[in-house]
Amino acid sequence: MLIINDICKTFNPGTINEKKAISGLSLHLKPGDFVTVIGGNGAGKSTMLNAVAGVWPVDSGRIIIDGADVTGQSEHKRAAHIGRVFQDPMMGTAPNMQIEENLALALRRGQKRGLRWGVTNSERREYRERLSRLGLGLEDRMTVKVGLLSGGQRQALTLLMASLRKPKLLLLDEHTAALDPATAEKVLQISDEIIHENNLTAMMITHNMKDAIEHGTRLIMMDQGRIILDIEGEEKRNLTREELMNKFAQVAGRTMESDKMLLSKNCA
Repeated sequence: MLIINDICKTFNPGTINEKKAISGLSLHLKPGDFVTVIGGNGAGKSTMLNAVAGVWPVDSGRIIIDGADVTGQSEHKRAAHIGRVFQDPMMGTAPNMQIEENLALALRRGQKRGLRWGVTNSERREYRERLSRLGLGLEDRMTVKVGLLSGGQRQALTLLMASLRKPKLLLLDEHTAALDPATAEKVLQISDEIIHENNLTAMMITHNMKDAIEHGTRLIMMDQGRIILDIEGEEKRNLTREELMNKFAQVAGRTMESDKMLLSKNCA
């Protein structure tokens, strides 16, 4: 479903601010894989995700989605195949439009838009049914402007919007980082349900070690622009935080003691 083949990305090359963000990174996601990606600040997680989404071009290597080489494609063209939820709940929705209008825009993503794009009665019934599954009462507020929703409600809505057309790849970019712990847990639960029900191939970036272990079918750890651990199956299901820290120390040759994000109390 997703093939990343030996990609490299350096920012500000040839200057004093040169930063090699990704170095010879390769990754293959099978259809239905739900991969959690963890690593410290500067490990290259977001750079890899943005490279897949087409936010910026890679210096070398290839990116293939569902058999199509998208390496040279713009972010706009790739958006027809990719669903994405950002860290900021304010992104991904139109705050001055109603919930049902946002869903209608998401449903029509990649299609030509004419003068008649309004919400049909059949679509309203579908939106109501889908919103009811979130368990947030949004099905009774479909004409409310999205800007009036809480951060957790907006992230749940964005998840639904990102999955309406069943994208070939769903990218979750630290999508619970700006939420309080209780709300983050609810959004992660909704994420799991949407990915499972639609059999989506997904990649979730997180700083939270606990979330990386408990969610998804496969865990990848990055360090210094490369993948240093790739754990799945029974090994991932039985993985503990302490074992993951030990594996990191063995491969990276150092401990995580300096990474406050990975070792914060929220990751216990």
